[in-house]
Amino acid sequence: MLWGTFSWVAVGPVVVIEQTMKASNYLIIIANQLHPYMAFVFPTGNGIFQRNNAPCHNAQIVLEWFEEHTDEFHLMSWPPNSPVLNPMEHIWDVMERQLRVQTPQCPNISTLRDRCLDIWYNLSAVMYHKLVASMPRRVEAV
Repeated sequence: MLWGTFSWVAVGPVVVIEQTMKASNYLIIIANQLHPYMAFVFPTGNGIFQRNNAPCHNAQIVLEWFEEHTDEFHLMSWPPNSPVLNPMEHIWDVMERQLRVQTPQCPNISTLRDRCLDIWYNLSAVMYHKLVASMPRRVEAV
């Protein structure tokens, strides 16, 4: 599994997750990957971070961490059962389609991981610009 983030400015870090995503693992990613990325891209603290309602995202330790960092960026509320809001799903779909057309197919996990990372860091800026620009419409739809 992969965890990744992006903004209008650039794709952010992507993390290969090799185990079940638990709150403690998610918190490490948020603190060590998301936090520096948001501080760099939104130095004035005006960034908005969107995550879905996965159990690890709503764990008490995670929510407390976000509460402690409210002056650095905002956490967007996520209505239940609202996949229409999730722009990451589009990116994962694009990546999956690109993987499926590559030949030869990945012979092992290591190759799959390398290809995923290559695709991630070569995503079209036009695509993630359009996704960010579509967010007001997506939010209004729910």
